[in-house]
Amino acid sequence: MILDINVHLHYGLAQPTDLLLQVEAVDGGGQRLVNANINLSETGYFSRVAAEHGHGDRIWLRCDGDFRCDYLARIDVNRTVPEIASLDSVTPHLLPADTVRYLMPSRYCPSDEFQSFVAAEFGQLSGGARIEAMRDWVGEKFQYVPGSSTGQTTALDTFVQRQGICRDYAHVMICLARASAIPARFASVYAPGVTPPDFHAMAEVFLDGAWHLVDATGMAQADATAVIGVGLDAAEVAFLSSYGPMQLIGQSVDVCADHG
Repeated sequence: MILDINVHLHYGLAQPTDLLLQVEAVDGGGQRLVNANINLSETGYFSRVAAEHGHGDRIWLRCDGDFRCDYLARIDVNRTVPEIASLDSVTPHLLPADTVRYLMPSRYCPSDEFQSFVAAEFGQLSGGARIEAMRDWVGEKFQYVPGSSTGQTTALDTFVQRQGICRDYAHVMICLARASAIPARFASVYAPGVTPPDFHAMAEVFLDGAWHLVDATGMAQADATAVIGVGLDAAEVAFLSSYGPMQLIGQSVDVCADHG
């Protein structure tokens, strides 16, 4: 499937400020970059650095005054999506070294707090069947409510409140998977059909020796999703981090699917 992506960011900076930008879709891993162009307002510094787990780049910027970013891309998504319930988990001591960190609790994902719950609620299931059941449970029990969470909301907060946005759903899924000894990480993505249109978040779980995207919101499908980056949780894959005050002036994210 071809995805056409159009992103516009506009922020005001009152003083020279360092920014860390991550909006470019990854080239590889079940998706191919057909073409892409990123235009930035005047910058005092520009440098690319590798993002987490080798998934694409981050861009360091030094900016002042108006900061604008326009990103246009066409992505060919050719990701194979197996039936999640048919996949087996990998025994923890046999996990590849680079997946082990994704078993650990993190800032937004205190997965150690969920171990008793997953054992009681999903203990009769294992591997992908457990992941599928947990995804469906979150989708049924939680309400998608824009504005219901903040940048400080953890998966435990969301679990108690039973509402949130895509990043909150992803954080809860990550916690449930890690509490089940299944590596899980946060994926920042572009996907058509997201309401309201914006950057989207999904969980990614390690089963049968590979990573698989899972969306408890039900809005995105893995074979129609372009990954931007991955990390332990949302803190590692923010589309824009500012190391100084900034003011939002305008922002839009448009993702269209070309089925032809």
